[in-house]
Amino acid sequence: MSVTDQSPQTQPTEPESQDAAPVKTAQPTESVPNNADWKNLPNLITTSRLGLAIVVFILIDIDDRLWITAASIFVFAAATDALDGYIARKYGMVTTLGRILDPFVDKIIVCGSFVFLLEKPESGVSAWMVTIVIGREMFITALRSFMEQQGKDFSADWAGKVKMVLQCVAITASLLSLSPTLRGEAIITIRNVLLWSTVAVTAYSGISYTFKAVRLLSQTDEPR
Repeated sequence: MSVTDQSPQTQPTEPESQDAAPVKTAQPTESVPNNADWKNLPNLITTSRLGLAIVVFILIDIDDRLWITAASIFVFAAATDALDGYIARKYGMVTTLGRILDPFVDKIIVCGSFVFLLEKPESGVSAWMVTIVIGREMFITALRSFMEQQGKDFSADWAGKVKMVLQCVAITASLLSLSPTLRGEAIITIRNVLLWSTVAVTAYSGISYTFKAVRLLSQTDEPR
């Protein structure tokens, strides 16, 4: 009886050990990337850019002749846009949070700067310019969301990238043109050319994305 009692007890121990192995390697690790998203370096750089944008807005609003300082901070903040993307791609730190946060912060710093500069008559920024810039950003953001839901590749093209660079350069020129030490006919002319060029490229990129969306959707409808 003692032998027969031991043998059935030893038999089930093997499957129990086999069942225990998957439990130890169960997948709590899958939640780690989600929890670590906020803590990785590219996302922290993106978040710091949002903080710098707020500082720029405050400097524009207080109108305390700190225009060169505001322009310097804006340029630094804009430069971090390329930095966080480079680090994320090079070191495999691309996250869902970063993909959402990065373009959101870009729109905040650009559109917000234009809105605050609109309050300064000598900035060269007009209401119709701000309307085109913000209207384009809102429309293309909604259009991109729709196209991605349709499974379409709606990544940025050359016009969108040039648009972003021109917007940052134009805002910098507008800030510098408000400085009493730098203000003159030359910088005002350069600023105006940049602002008009920015609005033109912004409008063009919006139209370009619209035609791209129509083309992609028509390709989907062709097999039907």
